[in-house]
Amino acid sequence: MAKKSVPRQKAVDKSRAQPVRGTGEHVTGRKRSLRIASYNINGITTRLELLLRWLGEFQPDIACLQELKCPDERFPTDAIERAGYASIWHGQKSWNGVAILSCVGEPVETRRGLPGDPDDSHSRYIEAAVCGLLIGCLYLPNGNPWPGPKFDYKLAWMDRLHTHAQALLDGGVPALLIGDYNVIPTEQDVYKPGRWVKDALFAPEARANFAELVGQGWTDAIRVLHPDARIYTFWPYWRNSFERDAGIRIDHALLSPSLAPKLKAAGVDRIPRGWEKTSDHAPAWVELNV
Repeated sequence: MAKKSVPRQKAVDKSRAQPVRGTGEHVTGRKRSLRIASYNINGITTRLELLLRWLGEFQPDIACLQELKCPDERFPTDAIERAGYASIWHGQKSWNGVAILSCVGEPVETRRGLPGDPDDSHSRYIEAAVCGLLIGCLYLPNGNPWPGPKFDYKLAWMDRLHTHAQALLDGGVPALLIGDYNVIPTEQDVYKPGRWVKDALFAPEARANFAELVGQGWTDAIRVLHPDARIYTFWPYWRNSFERDAGIRIDHALLSPSLAPKLKAAGVDRIPRGWEKTSDHAPAWVELNV
């Protein structure tokens, strides 16, 4: 289901500019800059005020949310609409859930759920056309414990994602697959690789599967712009992980070949991870000249 709202006119705060976050500009010459973010909110009901604070302070044009942990009927449509965003969502009681918010035009839903498994009860994928782009918001299975049935489901889900991603490429549409992939691609994307060798997020099969997905022709936006940087999007709640910057990069934005040349900037909004009672993820984002 979708709700309509009148897109707000945003005043750009240039003081927000940081090297990793981009310039904060939304107009470059005759081209318009569009900022699209991904945020695993880890419970939209309990962290609604945090979400609204992030939307107000960081002002993404489009926000893709994961791990809503609420059924469709409890999605906070009115609060999000008052913040200036139209929304579509695919909820699930207590688990999973994804949504796409936009203040630059109503997202037109094109798909919910990946093809290939009509009995899949997990709410992990939603797709919409916004501003001439096709945006797939995803929450890939965690897969722990590994090995085991949950990890097998993770790989099967990734295989279905491969099939759909290839179909998008074959169609030649400007597409963005963004969200929580629950995959640490390389040792560069983890604070201490040795501590994750028994985790499904760092399993060789999952990493190889992700590499195959990118190998279809997708561009890993953060890594292509920051090839040598250690950039994280997730810090566990334990052992002061965020304060020590002991994180991992598992939230990714993949651009199709027709969209990749429009990439202007990419990074992570680290500040919300330091807020009280926050998600264990920080929002990752890309900025495109469209």
